[in-house]
Parts: sequence; C-alpha cells; structure tokens
Amino acid sequence: MNRREFLEKTLAAAAVGTLLGAVDGRADDAPVPATPAPPRAYARKIKLGVVGLGGRGRWLAGLFRQHGGYDLHAVADYFPAVVDARGAALGVDPARRFSGLSGYKRVLESGVEAIVIIDIPYFYPEQAEAALEAGVHIYMAKPVAADVPGTLSIGRTGQRATGKQRVFLVDYQMPTDPLNAEVIRRVAAGGLGPLQTVFSNGAAGGGALSDPPLTGNLEDRMQNLIWVNDDALGCGYIGNYDIHIVDAVLRAVGRLPASADGWGANYRPAPHGDALDSTCVSYMFDDGTVWNHQSVKGTCDAWFASTGSLAAEIQGRDASARVSYWGKAYVRGGAMHLGGGPVENLYDAGALRNIATFHENVTQGRCANETVQQAVDSALVCLLGREAAAQRRKVTLADLIRENRRLEVDLRGLKA
Repeated sequence: MNRREFLEKTLAAAAVGTLLGAVDGRADDAPVPATPAPPRAYARKIKLGVVGLGGRGRWLAGLFRQHGGYDLHAVADYFPAVVDARGAALGVDPARRFSGLSGYKRVLESGVEAIVIIDIPYFYPEQAEAALEAGVHIYMAKPVAADVPGTLSIGRTGQRATGKQRVFLVDYQMPTDPLNAEVIRRVAAGGLGPLQTVFSNGAAGGGALSDPPLTGNLEDRMQNLIWVNDDALGCGYIGNYDIHIVDAVLRAVGRLPASADGWGANYRPAPHGDALDSTCVSYMFDDGTVWNHQSVKGTCDAWFASTGSLAAEIQGRDASARVSYWGKAYVRGGAMHLGGGPVENLYDAGALRNIATFHENVTQGRCANETVQQAVDSALVCLLGREAAAQRRKVTLADLIRENRRLEVDLRGLKA
C-alpha cells in the first residue's frame, strides 16, 4: 500500500484494536483480578535464543529461564567477553555463544524455535526480518526501530509473521497491568466523555546517561546504554524511555495525532550524541484535542519523584483518568468511575506476563500479533515528537511518513 493508505489503515487499526476491548458502563469500583504467577513446569519447552546480553538483556534472559517453559539454547552479544560471561551464568553451552554484528545469524542457525531481540534498536528491523525468514518466533524489546523506514519495516514483518503462522510479540509492560488495562478500556469506551486534553511526562532523575567522546568507530557506544544518546542507534530518550507512556496514551485515546509542535535542548555537560535530554511536545489530533508531553532527563531526583514519571492525565468533559508506570491509576467521575489504586511491581511483573503470553501464543498457535502494530504506532508517534522537538517546528505525521528518512550508521571498523 502507499503511505497515505498506510496512515489511514494505521489510524483505523489503532482505534478498532482499542475499542474492541472496551468494558461496559457500570459505575462501580469492582476489583481488578490479579494475574496469577506462571506455573513452573511445562510439558512443552521452547528452544530459545537471546540476542543482546546487556543489563536488561541479561535480566530478561534470566526471567525466561525462571519461567520454566523455555530451553535457553543460544545467546549472542556484540562483545565476546560479555557473551561468554553471561552465557556461562545462564548455562548456555560455549559452542552456542556468539559475538560480533552477525552473532544473531549464528543464533538463528543453531536450531532455535524462538528468538529474543534486545540489543540495539537500529538493528531490530534487519534481525526481525532474518528471524522470520528462518521460521523463528520473535520476542522484541521496544522501540522497534530508530527511524521511519525501520518502523514501517517492522509493521510489514509483523503482517508477514501472521501470514506465516509465527508469533511476534513486542514487550510493553503497561498494557499488561490489570489496573492500567482497566483504565485504558474505560477511557477507550468513552468513559470520560469527549476528550479535552492529555498531559504526559517521561521525567527521569539520576543524571543523564553517560555520553563519552566519540572514538574511531561505534564500538564504544554499543554498550552500557551509551547508544541511547544517538538517535540513529537508539531512537533517542523519547523513544527508549517515554515510549511506555506514549503507548499507553495511544491505547486509551484510540487514534494517532495528526501533527506535533515541539522544542528541545541538551543540558548534559558535554553531549556527544544528538539525542535531546529535554523536550516539550504538543501533539494535535484532527478533532482539536491537544496532548502535551514533557520529557526531562536530569539530576533533580526530588522533582522527578514529586512529578510522577511515566504517567498521563487524560481529561474529558465528564471525567478524568490517570495511567502510570509507577504511581496510581484511576478514572475519576463519570459513568465509568474507577477508584483505582497503585500500580505495583510493573517492571518485573509486566515482563513476566509477556513471557508467559509468548509461551502460550507459541505453543497454542496464536499468531494474531496485535502488539506489533501497536508498537509501530507508538514508535511513529515518538519519532514525530522527536523530530518536532529537534526542528522546533510543527511536523505532521503524514509528512513524516512521506519523507521516510533513513538514519544511517557507519559500521566500519566493527567486528562482523
């Protein structure tokens, strides 16, 4: 399809996919059932490969092994020392520990049934396509890509995966939380009345990520999250961190913004990458609804704690709602009032729920792959905000897709 058709279908898919899960209009505070812990024994184990053993990759691989339904068969990381040390800790045979840029290819050739892709977003589209060609199920981290061409490629790969009866799941934690999910359903079902405005934030304290000087090649930037400082490698801070709340807002409002106007700047002492660590973006919907998003990465932990990071306030004519990664979630007022409460342990619990869902989808042949288009939508909206803030002007989503600008990375000097 052409880009115009793609945009129209994306808008329709986002709206329908959210509204189909809407709840009824009962004005009660019925408790949301907790998700039970997955069982520890499975008759069917999935032979699994993991690509990317940095901090989160190592942690996620451990959760897959803890689940009990996976056989951790092969691992890869660009750095040989990393893959050897962490592969040994995970109990992977030395013969199935691979390094270099092509390590993921060796994992696919090792006989795995499924692959976890959690290294650097720049490489995700290529790795996902190769996994599908190898007939392997895909579990992928966010963001699914660092630019528009890569993001659209993931959308196509997701559609092809469904056609080939392969599972493709993108790991977002907020939609798995029962309380957030209930709030999102009630907002999507019209529980707030006509929407007026949305405010969200991606504030994070503790100092900006390490951004050391550039060297002769990219090797030093491919570890310790340094790559998040480079838009072409990691999609920037808005794509790596804020995307959690961007995704939740899109699920609740059920449509994509038509444009964004923004501002951004760097405040870290000596930035060497081009990612902005402070952005303010105003997204506009076709009906005039405004969504203001603020993203700040800095050092004032007290301010960030009081603000409530990765949260969104959604205001309608009849009621208001809140979704959050760490704070409270609720619907206040209206026909679908929900007293709500605190969102608890989402970082671990959300990943565990996704790991359990991935196992169920693979073993039961569920290949609808709804999370892929949702992940494509949230990545596009983050890219829209990133570009509006970087250019300090209004950018439309249609123009962003039409331009289809690829961010190039110089891979010379890296180990194949």
